[in-house]
Amino acid sequence: MPLPEYSLPLGDPAFVRDPYPLLARLREETPAFRDPALNRVFLTRHADIAAALRDRRFGRSVLHRYSREELGWPPPDPRQAHFDAFNNNHLLESELPKHTRLRSLVGLAFTPRRVEALSGRIEAILAAQLAGLGAAGGFDLVADYAEPLPVTVIAELLGVPETERHLLRPWSAAIVRLYEPTYTPQEQAGAERAVLEFSALLRDLARARRAEPRDDLITALVQVEAEGDRLTEQELIDTCILLLNAGHEASVNGLAAGVLALLRERQHWEALVRAAPGEGSLPLFRTALEELLRFDTPLPLFERYVLEELSLHGAALRPGEKIGLLYASGNRDPRRFEQPDRLDLTRDPNPHLTFGLGTHYCLGAPLARLELSLSLRALARALPDLRLRNPDAEPEYVGGFVIRGLKRLDVLPE
Repeated sequence: MPLPEYSLPLGDPAFVRDPYPLLARLREETPAFRDPALNRVFLTRHADIAAALRDRRFGRSVLHRYSREELGWPPPDPRQAHFDAFNNNHLLESELPKHTRLRSLVGLAFTPRRVEALSGRIEAILAAQLAGLGAAGGFDLVADYAEPLPVTVIAELLGVPETERHLLRPWSAAIVRLYEPTYTPQEQAGAERAVLEFSALLRDLARARRAEPRDDLITALVQVEAEGDRLTEQELIDTCILLLNAGHEASVNGLAAGVLALLRERQHWEALVRAAPGEGSLPLFRTALEELLRFDTPLPLFERYVLEELSLHGAALRPGEKIGLLYASGNRDPRRFEQPDRLDLTRDPNPHLTFGLGTHYCLGAPLARLELSLSLRALARALPDLRLRNPDAEPEYVGGFVIRGLKRLDVLPE
């Protein structure tokens, strides 16, 4: 039985700005559908998405099982050879047994202790940022507050010299453009160039850390070893690029979208402001953060490949087909969340899909949670009267639907 067909308007600015009404309709009427234009099958309900994330018949990669010829795929595009080499081999795109090996090695270096040790440094960075913003007549929360912190933290975590840090955000923005279903030749060239330039920097840093170790993640990744196994130089480089892209984009977009939601529903912002001065307030902000990540998902769409013949909602699927997992839809599913379109900062439990599930659960989730909860609390403490400059203006989003982020968010400190 064939699936119903529907073409998602992923490039429509109106849909990117507010996808939730359409997703709600699709969730009720067509929980699974085939998009002929994008050549993907999409899932809209929480239970189906969660099941797919845990099902080993779906994978982030398919070329570990089948050749391009077997799948009927065209040859790889030589114009993005370096991007493909990175994207096809890093942790997020790997499957068993490679994924287990990489995750085990990276996990030995990227530990919870290393993440928690960043708390003091994150708070110092935030305090310095907010000292200047509080005196300003108004500022762009995206560029002036949300963007600098993740770049600085990842740069310090990796050990990237200050002279090179200004390159990280442009590199990340260029690379992630190729995760959209459609992109221009200029964007393709930009991503390829960014991978080459960032790889060259990381290769130099890795070689320097082998000669002269320091207290940073690149040194830890160079030195990490388990049962005689170590990361290759290319695996180390790919891991560091992934940390920048995944950690930075989700943190920036998650914080900006969260603050927009809070300022639109002022009572929620004021509740956080009242709680912020307390020394024991961080758990409350962590709970609030989980709800903000559910309510307006910063990475609304993830994908999997079909790895073997199977039936989905009565339709036969073949190896190599792509499955679009609409996290933004699953996170608003009334079958899983009571009153899902209502922002509830005390919602607990909150089984949102934002960090994924199963084997590929986000390795950087602890760092993202730490950054975002500390950022929210610092903002509420320093600028309790924060408000939108133009509360009636429609927000503008940059990029597309896969990497969905506010172009800017103009706010006034009082």
